[in-house]
Amino acid sequence: MGPSSDRHPTRGISAAPTPPSDPGPEPVDVLVVGGGINGAGIARDLAGRGYRVLLAEAQDLASHTSSSSTKLIHGGLRYLEYYEFALVRKALQEREVLLRSAPHLMWPLRFVMPHDPAMRPAWMIRVGLFLYDHLARRELLPGSEGLDLRRHEAGAPLQPRFTRGFAYSDGWVDDARLVLLNAQDARDKGATVLTRTAVVAAQREAGQWRATLRGERGETRTLRARALVNAAGPWAEQFLREAARSAHGEALATRSLRLVKGSHIVVPRCFEHPHAYIFQNPDKRIIFAIPYEQDFTLIGTTDVEVPAASLQGLARARIDADEIAYLCEQASRYFRRPVTPQQVVWSYAGVRPLLDDASGDPAAVTRDYLLETHRDGAPLLTVWGGKITTFRKLAEDAADRIGEMLDQPRPAWTEGAFLPGGDLSDWVGAAQPRHPQRDFLRFVQEVLRRYPFLPPALAHRLARAYGARVERVLDDARDLQALGAEVAPGLFERELDYLRREEWACDAEDVLWRRSKLGLHYSEAQRAQVARWWDGRAGAAA
Repeated sequence: MGPSSDRHPTRGISAAPTPPSDPGPEPVDVLVVGGGINGAGIARDLAGRGYRVLLAEAQDLASHTSSSSTKLIHGGLRYLEYYEFALVRKALQEREVLLRSAPHLMWPLRFVMPHDPAMRPAWMIRVGLFLYDHLARRELLPGSEGLDLRRHEAGAPLQPRFTRGFAYSDGWVDDARLVLLNAQDARDKGATVLTRTAVVAAQREAGQWRATLRGERGETRTLRARALVNAAGPWAEQFLREAARSAHGEALATRSLRLVKGSHIVVPRCFEHPHAYIFQNPDKRIIFAIPYEQDFTLIGTTDVEVPAASLQGLARARIDADEIAYLCEQASRYFRRPVTPQQVVWSYAGVRPLLDDASGDPAAVTRDYLLETHRDGAPLLTVWGGKITTFRKLAEDAADRIGEMLDQPRPAWTEGAFLPGGDLSDWVGAAQPRHPQRDFLRFVQEVLRRYPFLPPALAHRLARAYGARVERVLDDARDLQALGAEVAPGLFERELDYLRREEWACDAEDVLWRRSKLGLHYSEAQRAQVARWWDGRAGAAA
């Protein structure tokens, strides 16, 4: 879902949308529907194998579920309790693959679990952490350990009754930018990426798909594709029922999704140290409290069933007062200083499309994915479920199946590949496979050396956002004046032009809440300044 807040972040005026341009008279090999993490990942993998790919996203990249996660690259410790060993192992295997692929965007994070004997016994936690440490090979991340919270820095913000705890490792990611990097890599490898372009109809015809695409202003065009990938996330079932048709015009048979809303709150920083917390709740669920954007703490998530009848409202999903109260109450069970609804400075909610496995508890529904293929006529692949940590493996599996259905199998390639900006070797020399974060810290210092006029905080933000591609933003600038007007604190015209030109940004919300989280740091007036600048540029380009 897109960001939501009681403070109503300024949306701005939309710039000219990406037009549904014609990639050529010949049919594309694959039309990918959906610009979330799975659609972008599949488009990237297919394009890297040499297939002719077009990705169409009805709104902005990562505008819904894929920008509304807890932003973790993790195996999912709690899934062990539901005996999801295969899923956890698959996710654990992917953690370090992803951490190496983009050290500017993903990094290790140490989690602390205070022990509450009323929740789970210590022996059960130790067994779970032992499995978590050993289900997959680890090279980057340290294993788990017990903690004396009376002496460890993570104990200071907690209530005195928590004297014992456990620590383990997972990873952190900027989820919306992860989607963007996959889309950029797909484009770099020859794919066409269209945002603000909906696939409103797709029908099998003469062994191909004939699809109708509609742009934001209502303009339409027809495209032919040899294969179709339905990666529409929460709308995957709806797409098959309402847009996709057989050669005889019949709706395609489909399975059901469980739609589960997960909401998060952001409050002023609750602790000073760099660790995150995982808290056990009396309802047997867990929530995380994570250092966020230097000055804040991110707390989440909830699991609230969303009726299928409310599908049309998914794009406007919002946290409700009961969810805010729940997150504040559970966090306050652990922190010395209570967390209250009045402290919430921002919130967001996303609807997760989960496979319907007949679990009564939404928290127990599997987070694994299923790739469903149909070869009756033109090939169709639908993505059901999934989680952000396993997106690369999902994309690899999907590309393998598409290749088989097109009778043109081609080898996988993404496991050892960098995402855009992730290869820092031109800045710091050969990558250290076991120490990607050391490479990143050296990279930040090199950015400061090459661009000494940058304030350190700005240099660090740009390095995090763009990695090695920061030089495409800064180019040959020798002073801050060369970056153009400072539209809002630390946000200059040159970066905004880059976001328009290279990252499909079409309005202020794209910039402030997905390409960055600057909206969280700006006042309402400063967000309005960005919107006015964008409005002026859009008018000039019209």
